[in-house]
Amino acid sequence: MFRKILIANRGEIAVRIIRACHDLGIQAVAIYSEADANGLHVQMADEKVCVGPPPTKDSYLNTSNIISAALITECDAIHPGVGMLAENAHFAEACQQCDIKFIGPSSAAIEALGNKARARQIMAKAGIPIIPGSDGPVEGLQVALRLAQQNGYPVIIKAAGGGGGRGIRVVQNEDEMEEALSIAQAEARVAFGDGSVYLEKYLDEPRHIEFQVIGDEHGNVIHLGERDCSIQYRWHQKIIEESPAPNLPSSLRHRMGEAAVRAAKSVNYQNCGTVEFLLDKDNRFCFMEMNTRLQVEHPVTEAVTGLDLVAEQIRIAQGAKLGFQQRDVRSDGWAIECRIDARDPDNNLLPCSGTVSELLLPGGPGVRVDTHLYANYQVSNHYDPLLAKVIVHASDREAAIRRMERALSELKIGGTCTTQSLHQAILQNAFFRQGQVATNFLRRRMGL
Repeated sequence: MFRKILIANRGEIAVRIIRACHDLGIQAVAIYSEADANGLHVQMADEKVCVGPPPTKDSYLNTSNIISAALITECDAIHPGVGMLAENAHFAEACQQCDIKFIGPSSAAIEALGNKARARQIMAKAGIPIIPGSDGPVEGLQVALRLAQQNGYPVIIKAAGGGGGRGIRVVQNEDEMEEALSIAQAEARVAFGDGSVYLEKYLDEPRHIEFQVIGDEHGNVIHLGERDCSIQYRWHQKIIEESPAPNLPSSLRHRMGEAAVRAAKSVNYQNCGTVEFLLDKDNRFCFMEMNTRLQVEHPVTEAVTGLDLVAEQIRIAQGAKLGFQQRDVRSDGWAIECRIDARDPDNNLLPCSGTVSELLLPGGPGVRVDTHLYANYQVSNHYDPLLAKVIVHASDREAAIRRMERALSELKIGGTCTTQSLHQAILQNAFFRQGQVATNFLRRRMGL
């Protein structure tokens, strides 16, 4: 049993992991930047260590400082949370070299799947359908133009080294290629330290459906059902997730679930991960990427399965076998998550900062809020603008939507702009209520 775990992250996910540690009787160590000295995760932790100034590259991405913090506080393990160093193979390897357990997959699995272009090759070899595109990173403008001509416009350029909507550009025609390629490479270089990109055929109005997978260190791998993450900003970052996916035939769900498990087994995957697919209008699915970490939207899976995924991560990292098999997994009811960001819906969704002057969180049956906010909290412009995740669970989708509408009507966050009104408008949209969703939903149905 681990005695002490360092949480190498911040914000709501750090709070979430600390709670899981305490539920298991494990001490939690928080790291923080100078900008997060008063963060809720810092206040909740048993110990705390400052790892640098506000910029993420100097603090939350500072491998040597984080490893040193774990060694100084005599931690048995490090949980990387989501983002930051969660999908960094070098960090996972550094933990291993220092005899600190990395709560996540092996560095080999992270490295194999972390480069999205390489992951496509692995999945194709495993017999998983992939989207037509480049066999690896695109080397230069002329190669990109040739591939686009072969596959047909529109195409999408994606960062090979990461996700989260960064380093992505849709190209409608040949005239747009040079600028889009340059911008995508620059964004990828800043976000992931790797400017390589790859190219795929851009599917027309696809749905984004992902499967939660989980594996132990004894070769057991299963999936925990799917999440529909089709509601996204124009830069491809998710904002609403639900489980199960609406209007998904059971036979298709079964085939996609089997493919997700096969994908994970192809790299001997351990711990939690997510296999992401795009589903076209004809219900044909293709592998998009695999995230080798816990997802922001993991609470909707927890709601319908009754599992604590963070606790399962910790148990697996301790060497335990999965306590259940595929036939034991049940999906009960319907869950929806709304990510409340510090963005201004009336000003091009630009990030906002400020001091939280008022805070009222919703409650009642079937409502959960994951947040790091408190009264007088300073919303910083240094980090991701996620303020809170409102999660609801109900007997069916219609009831879940009503419950989310009620929860959002109770939510009050003063002192900074938020996307609360945007979520309320989406929930009231007739197409959303019918489950007619796609990754271009905000643009096509909301004009955003």
